[in-house]
Amino acid sequence: MVVLAASICTKGGKAVISRQFRDMTRARIESLLASFPKLIPTNTQHTTVETADVRYVYQPLEDLYILLITNKTSNILLDIDTLHLFARVVSDMCRSADEREILSKSFEILGAFDEVVSMGFREQVNLMQVRSVLEMESHEEKIQEIISRNKEAEAKEELKRRAKQLEMQRREQQRRTASSGGGGSGYLGGGMTGYSAVPRFDTPDPIPTRITTSSPAPASSTRAPAFKGTGMKLGSKKAKQAELLDAMGGAALETTSVSPDISAPSTPSITASPAAAPASSERGSVPEVAAESVHIVIKEQLSLSLLRDGGVQSMELKGDMNLLITDADLAHIKISLAHSPVDFGNSLQFKQHPNVAKFAPGGGRVVALKDPSRAFPVGQSLAVLKWRYAGTDESNVPLSINCWPTPSNDGTCEVSIEYELENESLALHDVVISIPLPDGSYPTVASHTGDWSLNPSSHSIAWTIPVISVNSDTKSGSLIFNVGGDDAGAFFPVDVSFVGKGSLAGVNVASIAKTAGGDVETFSVDSLLTVDEYLVV
Repeated sequence: MVVLAASICTKGGKAVISRQFRDMTRARIESLLASFPKLIPTNTQHTTVETADVRYVYQPLEDLYILLITNKTSNILLDIDTLHLFARVVSDMCRSADEREILSKSFEILGAFDEVVSMGFREQVNLMQVRSVLEMESHEEKIQEIISRNKEAEAKEELKRRAKQLEMQRREQQRRTASSGGGGSGYLGGGMTGYSAVPRFDTPDPIPTRITTSSPAPASSTRAPAFKGTGMKLGSKKAKQAELLDAMGGAALETTSVSPDISAPSTPSITASPAAAPASSERGSVPEVAAESVHIVIKEQLSLSLLRDGGVQSMELKGDMNLLITDADLAHIKISLAHSPVDFGNSLQFKQHPNVAKFAPGGGRVVALKDPSRAFPVGQSLAVLKWRYAGTDESNVPLSINCWPTPSNDGTCEVSIEYELENESLALHDVVISIPLPDGSYPTVASHTGDWSLNPSSHSIAWTIPVISVNSDTKSGSLIFNVGGDDAGAFFPVDVSFVGKGSLAGVNVASIAKTAGGDVETFSVDSLLTVDEYLVV
């Protein structure tokens, strides 16, 4: 067999990726792929088609085709087996077989293609061997990681050594001052000892530290300041404070909650803290739903890019509905979906399971088997419905974000950022809005809704709102802070993350009825919206 090329193309013949194993020009392969859809016969089960020069061996891959272009003397059985291996490799490496996902994994896919076919001839490998080759570890990368960790450890030890040296110098200064009797006739006279004034600087605690933010304490507070003394003033106060926070915090700084008091600006302080809390699960703080005998899980994933001046740059929503029945008496049912409060128009595309009937044109949306005599599987989750939306309609955005940096003449910038819940059928939990900060600058927050904290790893301010819903007083909110720097572009992109309860596409269950007649009174629905990417650029 001789495989000339392995390609993934759209149903219109546009190449997504292609790997040529023999010398072929780009114009030649694009011409072959453009003519391929016209050659596919209708109403046939064949997966091969021939022309005067080449043979196409193809297989549908959701909305795409994966195909091999071979010569006409190639062994068709080996070609089909090779094609199936290519398809399994793509499915193993991509979460979904759509054009965007394949392009994001294009280099890995092409590398896997080269492991399967070399110079046009099939290698004796299987999927596990291909996966093992692609996941092979790099010895040089491990060495570089070890070197980086050693450098970090040396920097921390140097910081501790210098802190001890300063402490010893301070104590020596106090001892000499005490021995001179109050400084009246000390060394060199007049209390001069040859040592300059050194501020109080305690040895760093080995426990990791974190930056916490809070409103200023009342006037009666007796809390000691974090740093004592006024000596050793080298350079700008703000710049040195930023360097000290970076040096002391390092990678161990964590974010914490803040006081809701917005009566006055708040500033960061350094406090010791225990180890970081474990990462939250996929659903975050969204309450669990008790599963009934008929349990429906609706999951949606959102990718959204908003423009800072208004409008939507790109938006993609993917969703699926899974049905789990644990009672055999309720296996013959049909599910009626509620009317969607959000109008996505024809841009919202539905795809049913092969055994599920299509939606009737102009009628209500009902999920039922094509053959009413058949039953849904019992004790097994079944994906009965999928949907997808891609567009730029701003009315479909669940949470609007407005960020307004205003530079001033003194080299600082006032940043005002606002949010508002646009889709009132959703409840957003664990909302975190991250705003980048200029290098070396730390903010002074004037007012805020919810909590805010500093994230040293990305040098950004993390604005946290536990729940945003139409029934809460946090349906809309704002954060205002001042920070050094006059570049308005330094505060973008703004990154947003949350976990939503409900369906952005408006896919909800209105009722469930038995095929033979009668309603199913008790059923449960768990709707969850997660964010893959949510940016303001």
